[in-house]
Amino acid sequence: MKIFKTALFCATLFCAAPALAQTDINLGAINANPNAPVEITADSLSVDQDTGTAIFQGNVVFGQGDLRLNAGRVQVVYNGTSGDISRLSASGGVTFVTATEAAESASAEYNLDDGTVTLSGDVLLTQGNSAISSDTMRINLSTGAAQMDGRVRTIFNQGGN
Repeated sequence: MKIFKTALFCATLFCAAPALAQTDINLGAINANPNAPVEITADSLSVDQDTGTAIFQGNVVFGQGDLRLNAGRVQVVYNGTSGDISRLSASGGVTFVTATEAAESASAEYNLDDGTVTLSGDVLLTQGNSAISSDTMRINLSTGAAQMDGRVRTIFNQGGN
């Protein structure tokens, strides 16, 4: 009976392992000062003064320092007291680019207050010839530390191939 319980435990752990997968990587420091000027271009803009939000749609390009984010739609939420951008939500196919990496996902949340970007939905990160994919990736912009969670898959190309 003890062997059966041990085998059942190992099988459960093996099946749960992909759901618990986590990979920590370093993207290098990114110049994304939340006080730096923000530039957003899009095909259209709608503003809701009551909720303190603005929605940019169509070929949206967001830039701040070295940070570049492209998406089909970006909702910007403003801080009610200062009027500064507090966070933005991007959807419709997101591309996040730094000087040395590029990532793609279904959506992204950029929290300017705590300096983090969270990419969600079929995340694909490329670094040179290597690629890592997962369900989500959270990036600390001041340190460049990133954590990928979910079903993590990777391809490491060795020796410059």
